[in-house]
Amino acid sequence: MSGTIRLTAAQAMMRWLSVQMTEEGPRFIEGVWAIFGHGNVAGIGEALHGIGAALPTWRGQNEQTMAHAAIAFAKGSARRRAQAVTTSIGPGATNVVTAAALAHVNRLPLLIIAGDIFASRRPDPVLQQVEDWDDGTVSANDCFRPVVRYFDRIARPEHLLSALPRAMRVMTDPANCGPVCLAFCQDVQAEAYDWPEAFFAPRVWRIRRPAPDAAELEEVAGLIREARAPVIVAGGGVVYSGAEDALAGFASRHNIPVIETQAGKSALPQDHAMNYGAAGVDGSAAANLVAGRADLVIGIGTRLQDFTTGSRTLFSGAKLVSLNVQPYDAAKHGGVSLVADAKVALDALTSALGDYRAEAALPQARADWLRAVDAHCAAPSDGNALPTDAQVIGAVQRATGEDAIAICAAGTMPGALKLLWQPSQGGYHMEYGYSCMGYEVAGAMGLKLARPDREVICFVGDGSYMMANSELATAVMRRVPFTVVLTDNRGYGCINRLQQGTGGAAFNNMYVDSNVEAQPQIDFVAHAASMGAHAVKADSIAALESEIAAARSRDIPTVIVIDTTAEPGPGDGLEGAGHFWDVAVPEIGDSDRLRAAYADYLANIARQALVN
Repeated sequence: MSGTIRLTAAQAMMRWLSVQMTEEGPRFIEGVWAIFGHGNVAGIGEALHGIGAALPTWRGQNEQTMAHAAIAFAKGSARRRAQAVTTSIGPGATNVVTAAALAHVNRLPLLIIAGDIFASRRPDPVLQQVEDWDDGTVSANDCFRPVVRYFDRIARPEHLLSALPRAMRVMTDPANCGPVCLAFCQDVQAEAYDWPEAFFAPRVWRIRRPAPDAAELEEVAGLIREARAPVIVAGGGVVYSGAEDALAGFASRHNIPVIETQAGKSALPQDHAMNYGAAGVDGSAAANLVAGRADLVIGIGTRLQDFTTGSRTLFSGAKLVSLNVQPYDAAKHGGVSLVADAKVALDALTSALGDYRAEAALPQARADWLRAVDAHCAAPSDGNALPTDAQVIGAVQRATGEDAIAICAAGTMPGALKLLWQPSQGGYHMEYGYSCMGYEVAGAMGLKLARPDREVICFVGDGSYMMANSELATAVMRRVPFTVVLTDNRGYGCINRLQQGTGGAAFNNMYVDSNVEAQPQIDFVAHAASMGAHAVKADSIAALESEIAAARSRDIPTVIVIDTTAEPGPGDGLEGAGHFWDVAVPEIGDSDRLRAAYADYLANIARQALVN
């Protein structure tokens, strides 16, 4: 009969987490990011110190950004591993709510261990406690409920016996994967309990691969056989399934063009003959051409977000098949569902389709598009003009090799990179489900921790950098090298363009259009250098290329600042690039530009298909 071991609840949690293993061998939870305060320093802090290297602890600078680093690690690990974040009660915990929403939208595992109020209520109200006059069970951590996949409040030590396995089940379930919040009452953390020794036996968590239902498989195979011009929309589920090679073989064998979402980009390398590039709002001419002529759209591992579907205008004339491990996603937009793991389903469809091949996949359109991209990203001929984002992307592309991964999150650059970056397989990491400004620098650190073998290039605008940059200091302290390309266009250039494109006047986005007494003169080089990074200003595209190459020799982050123009947008001058995006335009207003924008808006929403 198994014995017991007496530990505090916090000690038991950390010991249990330290022996939850992956099929490949290492721990699923690699370690814990921690900022201590009242509510987690006495219980959890003592437990983390005690367990030492068996479950390492790392100090962050901000709760939100250390969670961003953990999320990027999970994404860079294709959801095969994750990290935990522990916070104090109150603002330390609620700082993580934004990151939890980011992980939820992107279907990524994150373990949040948030300090909570006293279960005993003896000293209530404690410092930072949020009191609900009508509900004594509420704490600030209830804010997590809508933005996590699993929430539990640990109000007794023995709650961990069921809560911890449930948390791991969620984080390792490909269909329900997402963040978990365990709100850990601070007095309970310190309580001792006699735990069954068997609870701490090592356990291997396997990522299941659900096979398709036979009837669904037969229906989908039949629809593909009948299709003259199908197109595949590759989403992040391809990457999380490890189905990149299966997709490449399927597309080649059946002559079906592949177009990419932000999460699915680089599942196929750009040089794969069936890769037609970005789909939708920020899509390529080649991708949107094959999408527009398609009679069948085959979504694989995609949420079919509005950027992908052109707000439901791009695929409005085609039938939709959605292959997804999550039934909720597979049933979107009235599609025919094929609920299964992407790799297993692609292998099964290949067998079912036999020698089926679609009509010619318009290879000339693909070749024309790639030539246009090269020209658009070429170095500027006018050495005195401020470079565009496209020219910055071109410089980085020329200065890096096939091992480079581009990472970004918000602003103009996500659309520009999706449109113009030409990655090798796995050479693209974009947080665009939540499009969260401030993800970039912390995310680059987390990605490099997950992929130390790859060169990580972080693209960030001045606006996002100003929102969250402090994990640069953490990366310096931990000697995590990556390169930050900081494009300074002196404001929120992306939203400025959107504002004017929807009929508005330039207002409160660029510093020059804001209500300030003086225009800021921010020395980003000095700021980054003050945190210990190697920082430099590139005064030209040629200098940028040179600095990118030099950064590879360093064991700390390199920040390269370059001034860019706020105009034009990433696809300006590229014929056929882009598609409609539904951003509501005011129905009435005083300017001719607003009236014209509203007329265009009405014309576009008339093309939307509410059900495919």
